[in-house]
Amino acid sequence: MGEKQLDLNEYINREIHCSCGHTHFSGVKVIDIDKGAVDRLPALIRDLGHEKVFIVADKNTWPAAGAKAAQVLGTCGVTYDKVILDYDEVVPDETVVGEIMTAFPMGYDLVLCVGSGTLNDLCKFVSHRLGIDYIVYATAPSMDGFVSIGSALMLRHVKTTLDAHGPIAVVGDLDVLCQAPMHMIAAGVGDTLGKYTCLLDWKLAHLINGEYYCEEVVGMVETALKTVIAQSGKLEQRDPAAVKAVTEALVLTGIGMSFIGNSRPASGCEHHIAHYWEMKALMEGKNPAKHGTQVGVAMILAIDLYHRLAKEEPDFDAAMARPYDKEAWIRDMRKYYGVAADGIIALEEKCGKNDVEKRNQRLQVMKEHWGEIRSLIEESLPPTADMVELMTSIDAPVYPEEIDISTERTKEAILYAKEVRDRYTLLQILWDLGLSEKFAG
Repeated sequence: MGEKQLDLNEYINREIHCSCGHTHFSGVKVIDIDKGAVDRLPALIRDLGHEKVFIVADKNTWPAAGAKAAQVLGTCGVTYDKVILDYDEVVPDETVVGEIMTAFPMGYDLVLCVGSGTLNDLCKFVSHRLGIDYIVYATAPSMDGFVSIGSALMLRHVKTTLDAHGPIAVVGDLDVLCQAPMHMIAAGVGDTLGKYTCLLDWKLAHLINGEYYCEEVVGMVETALKTVIAQSGKLEQRDPAAVKAVTEALVLTGIGMSFIGNSRPASGCEHHIAHYWEMKALMEGKNPAKHGTQVGVAMILAIDLYHRLAKEEPDFDAAMARPYDKEAWIRDMRKYYGVAADGIIALEEKCGKNDVEKRNQRLQVMKEHWGEIRSLIEESLPPTADMVELMTSIDAPVYPEEIDISTERTKEAILYAKEVRDRYTLLQILWDLGLSEKFAG
C-alpha cells in the first residue's frame, strides 16, 4: 500500500473518468469533520438549499448530539421537527421505518440523521423513498456506511441491502466524535480491518468469475485501511487527530462503495459471517454486538481460514464430481435460517450460485490458477496474530465467544453465511472446493 494521504475533496463534486473504464461520481457535496462542525450546520443547510429539517435521533444520540444540533438550528432560525426513537437498541426493520415515516411532517425538505450505523441506514432509506435529501451528523466513527448508497435493513428477519441514496453532506463534530463510547470507536476499526478479506474476496471474484474490478477504488479502500492502522494506537486516548483520520477513512470507504454502486469494495465474507450472527441473535430476541465489532471478530476468523486455504492442495476433480442435493440444502436453510429461510431460498432460485455447472466452471478456473490464488492470499493478508494484537490493543474483542457467539454458531456461519448474499467470497470458494465442513470442524 502506498503513502497517499487522505484528501476527501479529491473524490467529491466532480466526475472521475477512471482507468477501469467507468465514470465514478459521489452525490455527497460537503464533508465537514472537525471541531465546531455543529455550529456550521445551519449555514450548511441553507447553502444546500434547504429550509425545513426533520431530525431523526435515538435516546442515546439525542443527548449526545441531537439536542445541541436542534438548539443551534433553532437559534439560527432554521425550522425543525424531530423524532427520537425510544429503543435500547434500534433494529432497522419495517416497524422502525414505519415509525419514522409516520412521524415525518408534510412539507419538510431535509432529513438530518443524528447517529451512525443503524440510524444512517434508516434515514437514507426513508429520505430516498420520500424523494428528499438527507445529511448525516455522525456521532461515532463506528462504521463505513456513511456515504454508501445502499441501506442495510432487516426485512422479514433477513439482513437485506436495498437501493437508496447517500447523504448530500457528512458532518462530524470532533467534540462529539471524541466522546463516543470506546467500543463504538473500536467497532469502526474492526469494520475497516475487514477490508483485508473483502478486497481479497473481490480480487478472487475478478479472477475466478470475471467480476468487474476497479484498481482505483481498491486503492482508495487500501488508503483508508492504512490510515486506520496508523492511527489505531492513538484512539484509546481519544486523540482528536486520530479520531478525525479514522472518521475520514470510514467516509472514504463509503465513497468507494458509491463509486461502484454497491458494497463490494467494503463487504465480503467477514460481513456475511457478521450478518449471519446478527440475524440469528435477533431471531432469538438478543441484542447483537455492534456491526463493526462483529466484523472485526469475523475478519480475524476469515483471515485464519484464508491462511489455511493457502496450505491446501485441493482435489479439483473430486470437487467437480461432488453431487449437490438441493432438497437437503433447502432442509438446512429451513433449520438454520428459520423464519428467514423463504428469502434465502428465493435468493438462490434467482441467482443459482450453487448450480453444479456454474460451480464446476469456477472450479476449472481455480484449478488453472491455483498457484496465483495461493500467492494472492499470502501477499494480501497479514498474519492472524498481527490482527489479534492490533484489536487487543484497543480493547476490542477478537474471538466469537467474547461477543456471545458459540462455537456451534461459528461453525454454522462458515457453512451457511454464504447464502446471505449473491456475492462470491471465501465462503463460496470453500463450498465449491468441498472444504466447508473441514474448515468449520
